Amino acid sequence: MSFRKFILILFAFFLLSCSEQPTGPNNQGVYMLVDTSGTYTKELLQAQKIINFTLSKLNPGDTFAVARVDTGSFSEKDIVYKQFFDDRPSMTNKQKRKFRDVIDKFIKTAKPSSYTDITGGILQAIEYLNEAGTRKKTILIFSDLKEELKKGFVRDIPLQLTGYQVIAVNVTKLRSDNIDPREYLDRLEAWELRVQTGEGEWKVINDLSRLEPIFN
Repeated sequence: MSFRKFILILFAFFLLSCSEQPTGPNNQGVYMLVDTSGTYTKELLQAQKIINFTLSKLNPGDTFAVARVDTGSFSEKDIVYKQFFDDRPSMTNKQKRKFRDVIDKFIKTAKPSSYTDITGGILQAIEYLNEAGTRKKTILIFSDLKEELKKGFVRDIPLQLTGYQVIAVNVTKLRSDNIDPREYLDRLEAWELRVQTGEGEWKVINDLSRLEPIFN
């Protein structure tokens, strides 16, 4: 083999390896919706555990936002706290401590809302994560998934979730679910269909030890 041919082959391998490298950002964004309706506020200590776990898994360059689900959730005012983590690990650790402090206060002072606008919260999450431009986009929904809208609210809106994973966590069963389990199963099926229709990936995780793989 001639030297020139050898160089051309090496160059071809180099171009091939470059084409296989991922392009764009390599970070992830997580937006967590926390249901504050009715008696579900009793579950907020569990939400705090999930938030702290998520913080422990995020890296410099990632972003995280926590928002309440209440009467009208398609609003930035419902974002409890949000943070783009600095590229410097030491600064990221300080930001995480501040994040935990804010969430601690929120958990202690949160008041029940009258309605549950889950759809509005998802729309706000999509807007936030699209603007963040992260490679990986995850929406965590801490709720029993029963949406109750105030009269006049319109939420029959398609969800554009291409490239998203939507994960429902701590989906507790309502009293009526114990009477008729089909209500619980129907809620899960309806949300799964809605997310998948929007080309998103849907999961339900009630065993919190199974959360870790989603951050890998």
